[in-house]
Amino acid sequence: MKALIIEDEELIANVLLKKIKKVAPDITVMEILPSLKTARRWFSQNAEPDLLFMDIQLSDGVSFDIFKDFDLNCPVIFTTAYDEYAIQAFKVNGIDYLLKPINDQDLTTAIDKCRKQIQKTEPISADINSLIKSITNPNAASRYKEKFIVNVRNQWMPINAKDIVCFCKDLVNFVYMTSGERYMVDYVTLEEIEELLNPKQFYRANRQYIINIDYIHTVKPLENSKLLVKLHEPNHKLEIDISRLKSPEFKKWMDR
Repeated sequence: MKALIIEDEELIANVLLKKIKKVAPDITVMEILPSLKTARRWFSQNAEPDLLFMDIQLSDGVSFDIFKDFDLNCPVIFTTAYDEYAIQAFKVNGIDYLLKPINDQDLTTAIDKCRKQIQKTEPISADINSLIKSITNPNAASRYKEKFIVNVRNQWMPINAKDIVCFCKDLVNFVYMTSGERYMVDYVTLEEIEELLNPKQFYRANRQYIINIDYIHTVKPLENSKLLVKLHEPNHKLEIDISRLKSPEFKKWMDR
């Protein structure tokens, strides 16, 4: 089976390539394309692959634009941290996704799903169109949680999600506010909280923190391509690390 990777971050592309070789050695990755421009050139000169791995946000545009120029029927695995609404669309339409950083088991499951799609020999271009409509749905943002209930001196208090600087996992989960106050929220894991948040607004920095883009003060590059995020006062003493593997995706999330 022949595959193509469209990914503008070299590190992420190489990690994906190694993982594909590990979990599906029968797949031959013909090429790694770093942009829409190179992808358009490739498809104008070559037949479509059996399988396509594609990042959504590329340096020169959105990868969905490729489907406006070429009638592609091959299964697509999107490598993304895109919103939950889109993720549900992937599942319904028989197209899969991988959340970065990529997990071996998720990759194996996604490839197996695409193998079944290929065996059916049914075109999936209509699924692509449905997916695009799902992601560009203007009402999608309203699905995300707008308020959280926090515990304040044995009382409940509603707070706006947009006013939360970050979520932090300690012994329990806390939210930090613009005032510097810290409140406890009744969720067991950060994973539960992450599913309720708009990914354009909030980013899962590491196992301990989910941060709000509006309250990032500075980002400092560290050794080994890691990043150190500092928040605005009065939460400036919080130091939040971004791993080497996640740093390209984090930079792309900020620069949009």
